[in-house]
Amino acid sequence: MSKSAVSPMMQQYLAIKSQHADKLVFYRMGDFYELFLDDAVEAAKLLDITLTTRGQMDGVPIKMAGVPFHAAEQYLARLVKMGKSVAVCEQVGEVGAGKGPVERKVVRIVTPGTLTDAAFLEDKETNRIAAVNADKKHIAIAWASLQSGEFKTKLTTADKLADELARLQAAEILLPEGKSLPNGFQTTSANITRLNSWQFAADAGAKLLTEYFGCQDLHGFGLDGKEHEAAVGAAGALLNYIRLTQNLLPQHLDGISLETDSQYIGMDAATRRNLEITQTLSGKKSPTLFSILDGCATHMGSRLLALWLHHPLRSRAHIRARQEAVAALGSQCETLQGRLKNIADIERIAARIAVGNARPRDLAALRDSLFALSEIELSAEGSSLLETLKAVFPETLPVAETLKAAMMPEPAVWLKDGGVINQGYSAELDELRHIQNHGDEFLLDLEARERERTGLSTLKVEFNRVHGFYIELSKVQAEQAPADYQRRQTLKNAERFITPELKTFEDKVLTAQEQALALEKRLFEALLKDIQTTLSQLQKAAKAAAALDVLSTFAATAAERGFVCPEFADYPVIHIENGRHPVVEQQVRHFTANHTRLDHKHRLMLLTGPNMGGKSTYMRQVAHIVLMAHTGSFVPADTAQIGPIDQIFTRIGASDDLASNRSTFMVEMSETAYILHHATEQSLVLMDEVGRGTSTFDGLALAHAIAEHLLQKNKSFSLFATHYFELTKLPEAHATAVNMHLSALEQGQDIVFLHHIEPGPASKSYGIAVAKLAGLPNRALKAAQKHLDELEAQAAAVRPQLDIFSTLSPENEYSGFSQDETADTEAQTTASQENHPAHHALAEALNQLRPDDLTPREALDALYRLKQIVEGGE
Repeated sequence: MSKSAVSPMMQQYLAIKSQHADKLVFYRMGDFYELFLDDAVEAAKLLDITLTTRGQMDGVPIKMAGVPFHAAEQYLARLVKMGKSVAVCEQVGEVGAGKGPVERKVVRIVTPGTLTDAAFLEDKETNRIAAVNADKKHIAIAWASLQSGEFKTKLTTADKLADELARLQAAEILLPEGKSLPNGFQTTSANITRLNSWQFAADAGAKLLTEYFGCQDLHGFGLDGKEHEAAVGAAGALLNYIRLTQNLLPQHLDGISLETDSQYIGMDAATRRNLEITQTLSGKKSPTLFSILDGCATHMGSRLLALWLHHPLRSRAHIRARQEAVAALGSQCETLQGRLKNIADIERIAARIAVGNARPRDLAALRDSLFALSEIELSAEGSSLLETLKAVFPETLPVAETLKAAMMPEPAVWLKDGGVINQGYSAELDELRHIQNHGDEFLLDLEARERERTGLSTLKVEFNRVHGFYIELSKVQAEQAPADYQRRQTLKNAERFITPELKTFEDKVLTAQEQALALEKRLFEALLKDIQTTLSQLQKAAKAAAALDVLSTFAATAAERGFVCPEFADYPVIHIENGRHPVVEQQVRHFTANHTRLDHKHRLMLLTGPNMGGKSTYMRQVAHIVLMAHTGSFVPADTAQIGPIDQIFTRIGASDDLASNRSTFMVEMSETAYILHHATEQSLVLMDEVGRGTSTFDGLALAHAIAEHLLQKNKSFSLFATHYFELTKLPEAHATAVNMHLSALEQGQDIVFLHHIEPGPASKSYGIAVAKLAGLPNRALKAAQKHLDELEAQAAAVRPQLDIFSTLSPENEYSGFSQDETADTEAQTTASQENHPAHHALAEALNQLRPDDLTPREALDALYRLKQIVEGGE
């Protein structure tokens, strides 16, 4: 379309929109942000605002929609939650300063991953943005949080990329054009932003990063040469994107660090989902491990708790430091929590200071919080970590004092309203305010002084809206006016004059409010720049306060719920006495505690028992206790001893992945394959009812093979829940497997779940009793019981079925029966063969077959011959 066919204002809009074609443009016009053309249509639909038209472009009405500027934040927040990015275009020029439209430019770009405004953010969630880059050797992720100053990168592999992104829970992911994320990654919660591939270049990234951090190279951050080129490219693209969206490079990113797998216990995406750490399987925020443990007094503490739960430590030294702090806080956590409740979200205030959009109330809250932190009295005896945290808070006292001097005790919400900068901070501002508030005193003083100086008794100093301030004299005395009196107006009985002093005062009074607001704005901006130089101290204080909050929450939870300090061993063991599920025990009146013992003798526990008997709960509770122990928290048990753990894997439940065209069984097998490929001797593996998604024999064969693989190859600590009773024979062939079951009692057709772990396999599955609890109609239950009785009778009438795994290789071979049972079976089989010659012939024919040597056609012919033998003998 031709720009000449539109108004100058629309020409300006189209030029700005062309630079932000992929974003909605909020275009400031007076008291509104307007959207035009396709943006207007989309915004009207998304925000439920009125779509109208204004003027024409090439003969077509221009579609338009708008939102009031004072309510813009709530509309922006809604758009961002929908994954939209918005370019906010402000009026930066003076209205009427030129012949054309007022100058405008985009002052910020609001995207899902670069938010700092409190209106856009969940209080207890960390908002991150990530960039993914790959070269011939590596896949790299870089991520940052503008609220916390976090900036990290990591090298990973293609099969682990989805798990890493699930761990980070980034709101926005930057990708080079033409690249895509792995199929297993759920993009529902992340907004994908495409950038030109050249923006991920390692040399450009290194240049930007070294300039930003003021260093010659990146060796000090652990990023060396060609090995980390992909990581440097990802970090550079991310930092450049932050600069573009914020119109500056915020100075609070606290150095870039290279993360490694050895720092944290590994958990894949399925494990994080199955353990319901911060979200239930149905997508709700509670009840989860996080919601049950979150007694934090501050939002900073809650966010750090979520981070710790998703990043359990492997460093025993760091874990013990946290444990010592929790123990030391035991008697003072209640007082400490009360103090911390008065602390504002320093972390996010610091972020808004860094990007220059902090508001007056932010700085007032920061001032009060820093003073409150400096007054915290903490006994740190026995904990070096508490000593370190305690020493941080006095360091920010100078910042608090500066803010106390500069800010009103209760400043206005908006800078434009004035009343932000404190009395005594600026003599010029105090004078302007004095003029505004005490103008009458000046006029009375001036009148008294002028009467005394001139000796004119009729002299009065007055004001009106038309002529402003003036000195009035009667006609008679006007002739005696001093030489510095300038005539302003002549009336019938009086003359009005102005003096240089009064003119100066008039100029001050008439412009005092405007000047005061402008001066307050300049002073506030200068204060922000001054505080920006202390960002590292503010972030340090925020992190210390958050850590203290989480540790005191751990202490309070331990005291309230009877949690104990876990012990760590250097040899393979998971020994838990009377362990409890931290979430479930809060949902029920009485929770049955259970023991767990896994060590070098028993590495795989086969769990049997009825549905609803507690197998899944028991398995998850072991994983939760192990996870909690590695965050530094005390755990729900009488005692807990844990050896080295590198990863936690779960295979619990599944649903169809329709988006990727994968059935429930395919999802189950994919997750199982990942475990078998990645689990080590130091991993904890939870397998729940594996093999259910296919036929009985297929599922049984797969479950057996998977259990054996875990025993022989992975040698992981494994909890293996199953309904396949045939698997309970595994311990006979594998000494490191052990049978345990969840107990239950039958009372007639009813069942009582005891939820207690006991040695040995379960005696039966109690399926019909469970179906009764579920509310199946009596008619269906009776039919099921009748059919079950018939099946059991048939099974008893025929010879016992040979064990499906009796033909395994000799080293793995084990019988499905005891020696006595085997002898009985052989006798029955011999008698049967004597009574039925066809059976003898069938056995001989089977012995002569060599299945591996047969073609498909020969196999089919053999099957028909066997059928004829059977039919001939009947």
